[in-house]
Amino acid sequence: MKRTDFLELESLELLVPYTKKKRRVRVLLPMNYFNEDISYPVVYMHDGQNVFYSREAFSGYSWKTIPTIKRNADLPKMIVVGIDNGNENRLSEYSPWQFENDDMSADQVSPLASKYGEFVVDVVKPYIDQHYRTKPEREFTAILGSSLGGSISQYLGAKYSDTFGCLGIFSSANWLFQKSFDNFIKEAELRAQKVFIMVGTNEYNDCDADLMAGNINQHYIDSSLSYYRQLLEKGVDVNNLELVVAAGEKHHEKAWAKYLPRCLKFLSTNW
Repeated sequence: MKRTDFLELESLELLVPYTKKKRRVRVLLPMNYFNEDISYPVVYMHDGQNVFYSREAFSGYSWKTIPTIKRNADLPKMIVVGIDNGNENRLSEYSPWQFENDDMSADQVSPLASKYGEFVVDVVKPYIDQHYRTKPEREFTAILGSSLGGSISQYLGAKYSDTFGCLGIFSSANWLFQKSFDNFIKEAELRAQKVFIMVGTNEYNDCDADLMAGNINQHYIDSSLSYYRQLLEKGVDVNNLELVVAAGEKHHEKAWAKYLPRCLKFLSTNW
């Protein structure tokens, strides 16, 4: 008999069509899931290795998702799905376009975001909806990520706005392909969405220096502000947008974990 007095984390292995390999996808179930007969909203998070446990996280510090849910009793019950990244394919899977930097070779990143998006929408979400008690409607379905995980969330949120009604965008790296994204979002047909945007004022790290010259901190901020304006121009209600420019915050899971409760509270307002 399964216990019902704690959050349960289940692990799946789902086949990725374009790699022909299985990918770990973990499902965090709400307390008393097995003792209730109700359905739940679902939050899909990229970089699943960083979502639940610090011992697995790239930086050694996780998003603290489990403590966030445990310590915020005012959050509605939800299912959280952590989708592992593709390790060496991470940059490609989370990039819809080539990086726009003359200093980088054109073949450094082969964009796979479209195929990754199909995996999320056509494989992961249907499996979760079929095997767990979910509320599959778009208004109860969120997608969330940071850095390039934030970029892929922006891209999928626009491409599949009939699937994802809630977006959590942390420290988006869209400045790497800003012109391409601007053209894409201009043509996208967005349905009403709730979008939480967070960016720090000290996002720069050594990896960024290899990708782009100039004021990296400002690139991050400008890109997030541009996205906020673009959503308004596309008709998204200002009351469905929250923008946080966090003074002093760095490009790190510590910052994202700090603002995760605020994000979930905002996105779940009508859950």
